Amino acid sequence: MIDTPSPSATDERNRRRRTLLMSTAALAFTGLGVAYGLYWWTSGRFDMATDDAYVAGNVIAVSPQISGTVTAIYADDTDFVEAGQALVAIDPADTRLALDQAEATLAETVRQVRALFSQDGALAATVSAQQTTLARLKADLARRQRLADTGAVSAEELKHARDAVEQAEAQLASARKQQETNRVLIDMTGLTNHPRVVRAAAQVREAYLAWRRTSVPAPISGQVARRAVQVGQRTTPGTPLMAIVPLNEVWVDANFKEGQVGEMRIGQPALLTSDIYGDKVQYRGTVVGLAAGTGSAFSLLPAQNATGNWIKVVQRVPVRIALDPVDLALHPLRVGLSMEAHVSVRDQDGPQLSTGRQRDIVAQTGVFADLDHDADARIEALIARNVRDEPTVSGSGRR
Repeated sequence: MIDTPSPSATDERNRRRRTLLMSTAALAFTGLGVAYGLYWWTSGRFDMATDDAYVAGNVIAVSPQISGTVTAIYADDTDFVEAGQALVAIDPADTRLALDQAEATLAETVRQVRALFSQDGALAATVSAQQTTLARLKADLARRQRLADTGAVSAEELKHARDAVEQAEAQLASARKQQETNRVLIDMTGLTNHPRVVRAAAQVREAYLAWRRTSVPAPISGQVARRAVQVGQRTTPGTPLMAIVPLNEVWVDANFKEGQVGEMRIGQPALLTSDIYGDKVQYRGTVVGLAAGTGSAFSLLPAQNATGNWIKVVQRVPVRIALDPVDLALHPLRVGLSMEAHVSVRDQDGPQLSTGRQRDIVAQTGVFADLDHDADARIEALIARNVRDEPTVSGSGRR
């Protein structure tokens, strides 16, 4: 026979089993609570997280510096361009014509200034000749005055001699004034640094710059976006042609709740993930600045809480987080992508507000620095073609 346990024994075993399960569950929950408490105390309370974060970057507008008709486009949306690469070509006919006119004006001005220097020499010779004539006439007058007492020279002849001296003195004074007037135009200067030549050279340089600007370069390396220019379009200075986004210099604007930014400091580390790659890819970042106000304070239509229709809304403060360039190179991001940001506020050594400039130069390009590089060489060659030997102004000490 098989012994069948009594109902009371079965109930006792079930009760003990339930008690054991409940005790085990209680211990498990207690362990989980203790573990979470330890985690929160050691790490969790220092972790400020938000999913209201987005990739931001510089969107550099490309626009022409002169007016003209677009004749060619060398880059389209999604293309990568290098700094200095030609993006758009503008018809150079008008600027080339203006450059030819400016060069002709410079050549004419150089010849006119040369004439001024040459005229100074001619006027100096005239003054010298007038001085010689005056000295001779004065000697003749003195000789006639000595003979006048003897009666050898008539009074009329003596009067003519005096008139000739006075006329020579007037001619000498006029010649000196003409020389002085011409000397004012050329004194203390030379041919190449004469004001007229300098002004004409500046006009050549201006026309040359306008001619060079018919090719619109990329101010920085990056991806082309928002191309709006079309072939045949008439452009004016400042017209948006396209935009360039340097994706290697993007950052994240994380909008934290106002209760989360109290312990945030510049320099604190951050970990970020993007929706495009998922949690498997993490970006290392650093807090580089906190905004001077909440997002609503700088919105196009700020909330008017003083009207009486007021509902408390938790405000958010934009926090800029710089990303590790190595992580960006391995996993490129695009402007506007959603991110999830975690900032560790354990380190409280950094300032909450910026105390000065972080960099001397925020952004810089050298693409436009050498546009007039060849202008000086063209000007020097043009002057050399219109003068052989630069004249010297006597008494000025300069050429």
